[in-house]
Amino acid sequence: MKIASFVVVWIVYGLLGLGFTYSYPTSAFDDLRNERSETTVTYSYDRMDEVKKACGFVLSSASELRAEDDRVYSMKKELFFVNGDWRQEVGKDPIMPFDDREVQSEFLGNRTPLNLASFWLMDIDRAHRSKKSLSVSGFMVMGITIDGSFMDYGYQGNPEFQMWPSHSQITISFQGIYTETKKNGGERVMCLLGSTMLPSREPDSANPWEWLKASDSSNQPPLSQDDQILLVLHFPMTFNLTNRAIRGEMRSLNPKSNSKYFDEVHILSQLGKSAVYKFGSEKIVSRACDPYPSNDSLVYGGISNYKGHAICEILEEVARDQAFTVVPNWRCIGTDEFCSKLGPFVTDKEIKASDGSFKGVKLYMQEIKCEQKAARGNASSARVSAVFRAVSPMENLYTAAKRSGLNNMTVAAEGIWKSTSGQLCMVGCLGLVDVVGSRCNTRICMYVPTSFSIKQRSILYGSFSSINDSGTSYFPLSFEKLVQPSELWNYFRVSSPNYKYTKIYSAAVVLEKNEPFSVGTVIKKSFLSFPKLEDTEAFELSLSVLSEDLTLHVSAFPDPFRKPQPPKVDLQMEILSVGPLFGRYWSPQNGSIAQEETPYHTKSEYTEKQLLLNVSAQLTIAGNAYSNLSVLYLEGLYDPHVGKMYLVGCRDVRASWKILYESMDLEAGLDCLVEVVVAYPPTTSRWLANPAAHISVASQRTEDDPLYFSTVKLQTLPIMYRKQREDILSRRGIEGILRVLTLSLAICGILSQLFYIRYNVDSVPYMSLVMLGIQAIGYSIPLVTGAEALFKKLASESYETSTYDLDNSRWFHILDYTVKLLLMASLLLTLRLCQKVWKSRIRLLTQTPLEPHRVPNDKRVLITTSAIHLIGYVMVLVIHSMRTGQRSIRTKSYKIAREESRGLWEWETELEEYVGLVQDFFLLPQMIGNLVWQIDCKPLRKFYFVGITLVRLFPHIYDCVRAPSLNPYFAEEYEFVNPSSDFYSKFGDIAIPITAILLAVVVYVQQRWNYERLSKMLTFGQCRLLPLGSRMYERLPSSSKAFEAELVSGANGNARQENKESDDVE
Repeated sequence: MKIASFVVVWIVYGLLGLGFTYSYPTSAFDDLRNERSETTVTYSYDRMDEVKKACGFVLSSASELRAEDDRVYSMKKELFFVNGDWRQEVGKDPIMPFDDREVQSEFLGNRTPLNLASFWLMDIDRAHRSKKSLSVSGFMVMGITIDGSFMDYGYQGNPEFQMWPSHSQITISFQGIYTETKKNGGERVMCLLGSTMLPSREPDSANPWEWLKASDSSNQPPLSQDDQILLVLHFPMTFNLTNRAIRGEMRSLNPKSNSKYFDEVHILSQLGKSAVYKFGSEKIVSRACDPYPSNDSLVYGGISNYKGHAICEILEEVARDQAFTVVPNWRCIGTDEFCSKLGPFVTDKEIKASDGSFKGVKLYMQEIKCEQKAARGNASSARVSAVFRAVSPMENLYTAAKRSGLNNMTVAAEGIWKSTSGQLCMVGCLGLVDVVGSRCNTRICMYVPTSFSIKQRSILYGSFSSINDSGTSYFPLSFEKLVQPSELWNYFRVSSPNYKYTKIYSAAVVLEKNEPFSVGTVIKKSFLSFPKLEDTEAFELSLSVLSEDLTLHVSAFPDPFRKPQPPKVDLQMEILSVGPLFGRYWSPQNGSIAQEETPYHTKSEYTEKQLLLNVSAQLTIAGNAYSNLSVLYLEGLYDPHVGKMYLVGCRDVRASWKILYESMDLEAGLDCLVEVVVAYPPTTSRWLANPAAHISVASQRTEDDPLYFSTVKLQTLPIMYRKQREDILSRRGIEGILRVLTLSLAICGILSQLFYIRYNVDSVPYMSLVMLGIQAIGYSIPLVTGAEALFKKLASESYETSTYDLDNSRWFHILDYTVKLLLMASLLLTLRLCQKVWKSRIRLLTQTPLEPHRVPNDKRVLITTSAIHLIGYVMVLVIHSMRTGQRSIRTKSYKIAREESRGLWEWETELEEYVGLVQDFFLLPQMIGNLVWQIDCKPLRKFYFVGITLVRLFPHIYDCVRAPSLNPYFAEEYEFVNPSSDFYSKFGDIAIPITAILLAVVVYVQQRWNYERLSKMLTFGQCRLLPLGSRMYERLPSSSKAFEAELVSGANGNARQENKESDDVE
């Protein structure tokens, strides 16, 4: 638990430091506050005499509390607010400084600081209550921030001041009284005395925070204790449309001459989720909604709306913490000032600068209160209350979603919904509202559509319009919440949505343009298979599986790939509908069409032409370079024979209202002159093909059109279809089978050599122990470290994300165990060869104790081989450093696929790869030994050294013939197996096999011709490439053969007979 708590605290601190905050639900904070207040903190009321003196003006107007008031037990859940606004009267004494010196403009932009405050009631002293008051304790966090909210409880309410760049906050603990008054329609008032540590101000009022300029941002400012802080909070007794604001005033009780004095602070918030809202403003609502339904000119034509009995549930799901998109005023006719207004909201300069496009402007629907009335027959109704908050592009969305202050960017609303029309009609009141609702001059109409098209992708849409009697002051403002396929599971549990295809004929034109008849198309249709409807599945289920296969959530890069390396972009291709299926099929009892149990291929009415499936999708491309194509609404045809989608796209054009109005070819404000082609990789032959999707987006406009954009072509990183993780022909399965086959071939070669030396005992001492040692090390490393055998690089490069089911597949377990058993067998057989060679040399040495120099020795072979590989390793390090931009050798982390992350030095990384190269060149020591020992025999059988050579080269050959899985960012993430700069580059896949084959040819020639003959052949005039032959390693007399035969064969026999038999071999 301690570790988990530490991780949570660390994550929260990191999020706050980065400026991203997530606000927990109110109920969670209630539970946390209650737990802390009841278990860890003891509240004292030692200043109650001071409180009564300072709060005399509150007590004088307080009414008597009822003796048995159940509200006492719910006060903690009602008397609080989070992320309210505060402002300080203009004066010479600010309460806190704000440090914006180190704010990174590229991260935070030109965002203006927000003044936020949160208050929690922590304790109620029920034992000491008077007729008019209760003793209470609480604390408040207030501060100034550019990117952050104040949802944290700090050090359990201990008073303190904290400051870091772009953020200042102060925590104040309070004790005081709770009273009730009949003023202003009834209020619940708290008068509290607070104590905290205030930052010290300089005597110079013109620059009170002089110390801030000289201080280090990591050091806390000088503080002083202050317990003369008075806070008065006013909560409405009953929350309704015209009385929902929570007001507060905080002032210093110190004299103005005191350095702790600060100017008065005003706090403004509103009711929270736990507060009880009272509907009853029918008179004000009737201004906008009588008659009902209201005539809304912005309603989409031909769109069906929700008319069921669960409108409250849907509103809560759709609008909860969700940002609505504001639609540009593309239909506006009028002056620039009129068409650029953001509805009833009083906008700032950032919104005005958008010139009516409202780019980046969001709308939140907060504090939703919905009261469903019992249905009468087939009709039902509901009363709804909410607050709409407009958010500037410069404001953080996470903070804005939890703000509770009321200002000129908020509209409080209340209204009615009836199933007869499906319209939610509300009256809206800007900012603070008086009792008569004088600022309630806005009509808000909202709908939940159940039919969708390429021009209607909203799960909720609505509009603000003016009902001001003095005349229209702004053009009706539209907003919408775009649908996401993943959200359909929640939103339409009780209804049946559908999709209307309207661009199929235009998509057919795109198909004819992009797929003329060709031989390649015929081959694709004949030999390759692409995502399609499954023959064995029911129709709806097959459509849903296909929809899942066509969905893309992957990174992409420009096609063709350009250097220097462009930034990686995130690409999402969400399939909205396939054929008649909208969303996903998830239950036999739900769906847009009736369940069909018969596989569709058995039906005679399906022809090849009809099997072109209608599809709709949404393409999202993240990245500054694609801002004009960030979201595309797509509709068209999918051809499962070639795995291509031919689509017409519509994009939300965020231009000024003038450009949009003058562009007469827009459809519902969207640019639909876009064509998109998406090509998917095949499902068959995947292990020999590049499993990447290709996307092409082109504009059908002329280049002089202001809405024209250049063609964009992207290639994704490798993708995987739904059922391919468990496919036996996946790359991991294929490579597992190849490991088994190659290791089996290696074992056959070693066994062949063991049988060979049984009848050629005189050549056994001339086998290089260094060569055998290299092979033994190669077999033992995977057994010791758990690394992949033979195909280590390919396994590391694999893009397939390991899952629990895949890792626990019985098939792969069997392959892994088989590979380990074969490795063990190969190692033991190789060690047996080493034993025979070692003992044969010992026997020779005992036969000629006075001539030890005549017995083959690997000392010179080891020195020469080590020197060659050392020089080669140094050259590799130099070349690698040059290819990677002259990077110095330093510590880096390399994340190896399917392995734990570990830190390696670069030279260690290269060394691991070079060990594989040493194993590939295992014949190098034998070649050197043949030259040193001037052999006149055949120590190695051809099947042995040729077979082992093929085993070592097969991974390179396999890597060379298969299509590459192109990943331009591979080098950054997997440096150890970088295919462009290491041993498994395309150059290495060609050069290493050629070199290994040359070594095998040289060994064959050495064994075919004796040293003397080779020396003569390599003599050109006076130039001799090989030195003259020596008698140093001349083979011992045949009398020793019988003795050696006893050792090798393990049986006594006639040596001459064995020699005769050996002549028949090879």
